[in-house]
Amino acid sequence: MTPLAMPVEGTVTFGLGEGAGFASLPWLVEQIVAKLGYVPYPGTLNLLMHGENWRLARESMAGATGVAIEPATGFCRAKCFGAELAGGLLATAVVPEVDGYPADKLELLAAVSVRDSLGLHDGDPLRLTLAVV
Repeated sequence: MTPLAMPVEGTVTFGLGEGAGFASLPWLVEQIVAKLGYVPYPGTLNLLMHGENWRLARESMAGATGVAIEPATGFCRAKCFGAELAGGLLATAVVPEVDGYPADKLELLAAVSVRDSLGLHDGDPLRLTLAVV
């Protein structure tokens, strides 16, 4: 199936500071390597998403298969979707399947620090294209 390319825009925002620990969990790293082909950088980039394109992308991702991440006990399932950022930087959009997860939040994993690679700071806008399958 050909992915649906969905351009969206968000604003870089602070997270809870748990991304480094999460992205380093052995069961997660193992699945990212096996299913997506890279070792994730120990941290996520948090985006506050907005706009009609994001609403449409969110609806599409909810009904899409994505790449399933099966959790260890005590964690939630997640679906992953490819993302292309500025300069062609590739990342993974992680959508946790948990009640109450903010509809305007998107977390990105990548093989490198997205924040450092793109020189991003809290409040900066970021355009990306999601590959929804």
